This record gives sequence, C-alpha cells and structure tokens, in this order.
Amino acid sequence: MNYEITGRPDMDETILLSAGLGGAAAFWTPQRAALEAQFRVLAFDQRGTGRNREALPDPYSIGHMADDVLEVMDAAGIARAHFLGHALGGLVGLDLARRHPERLDRMVLVNAWAKADRHSERCFDIRLGILKAQGPAAYVAAQPLFLHTAPYLSAHDAAIQAEIAHGIAQFQGSDTLLKRIAALRAFDARPDLAAIRTPTLVAASRDDLLVPWTASRALAEGLPSAELWVTPEGGHAFTVEHPAAFNQRLLEFLGGPGRS
Repeated sequence: MNYEITGRPDMDETILLSAGLGGAAAFWTPQRAALEAQFRVLAFDQRGTGRNREALPDPYSIGHMADDVLEVMDAAGIARAHFLGHALGGLVGLDLARRHPERLDRMVLVNAWAKADRHSERCFDIRLGILKAQGPAAYVAAQPLFLHTAPYLSAHDAAIQAEIAHGIAQFQGSDTLLKRIAALRAFDARPDLAAIRTPTLVAASRDDLLVPWTASRALAEGLPSAELWVTPEGGHAFTVEHPAAFNQRLLEFLGGPGRS
C-alpha cells in the first residue's frame, strides 16, 4: 500500500485521512493545509483506487478496508492516530473502533452511517443503473449531482468539468466499484455502537442528497462518546464547499478537552 506522511514531523500526533467511495486521498485537499500545520498527516488512496489500484478479493468488506488502514499505520510506524473519514471512509473508522480501539485517538465521521439508509440505497441503485446502462463515463458525469449543491455546481462549472474528465481517466473500474458499493451496503455497525468509546465527532449537512443528515444523527445517538455537528448547507461534499467552517470545527474537536 502506497501512502504519504506530510505535515509536522516534530509532532507526536498523527491524523489519518480516509476518503469515501472514490477512494482518493485528494478528496481531503481542502483540509490538508489546516491539518498539516498542527499534525502529522497520513494519507493514502484506498486499495483498488489511485496509486493503490489492484484487483480486490471476493468477497470484499469494510473489514478489508480497515485492515488496510492498519497495514498502512504499521508500515508508517504509527501505533495510534486520529481518524478522519468521509461516508464509506467513516464506516472504516467505525470498524476500526469496534475491533481495534487501541489504535484510535479521536474520530471524525463525515456524512457517515451505522447502516445504509433506504434513501441512500435508492441513490446507489440509480447510480448503478447509470453505470450498467450507460457506462463509466456517464456514471462519473452524474457523480457531482450526488456530491454537491446546485449553486456550487453552477458557480464552479469549469472545475467540475475538469473533475469529471479526471474521474473518467482515473476510473477505478466497474468490478472494483461494484465490490466497494456492495461492501458499504452490507455494513451494519448498529449492534456494536454502544460499546464504541472512541471520542467521536459526527458531522453532517442538512441538504446532503445522498445521505440524510438524520442517519448521522442516529449514528451519533448510538455512540456513547459522540457529539453531532450539523451544518445547514453544503451537500454530501460540504467539506469541499465550505472548508473554512468545517476545518475550524474539526480542529476544535481534535484539540478539545478530554483528549486521550
């Protein structure tokens, strides 16, 4: 597994970045400068994507992705870290917290869930239908509709078109995508939430089209050491649309009282 460490080499604390379905560490670009000023930052493209593109085993699960995180941490010589995960990446954090809590300090889960909401399932059905009927290019072109708000898409059309072109060129492959979606749909942490004691910030946006903010609320309510922070707008990728507000809340949480 290829990975990179940036930020403050003199700092004892590390934060590990876990992307969503796209798998690319570049998703966290709007957060990198703020985090690198205070932490060592450990980032990697998830297995099957980007610089770690390869065929995935069958069956494939969120547990496999969590094991990859442990492999990367071990290779980097990091025994314990903060964890920042978006959507699917947040599920990876939950799996680590229930199986290897000793490896985590604080955890930030963005637009994540304990079990996929029926509305999210419907969205994935639609996206998979586009992939099957029209192919990868159409799937990638539709992706911004589920990630961003309409005003953001309108104001950043050139950047979105560039992202679509890049996404088509770097498409992870239909087999890989299908396995990763199946893994997130099969994931269910509800029976284990009450036993997860990792201090957690659950962050969500009220206008997220893909994951209802109520799924994040249910997740926060099920975790005994969690707090919920909901922003009024920004869609599924509100960390991209409104990075300043998110970064401030993120750093406040990571530096808050009671940190172990």
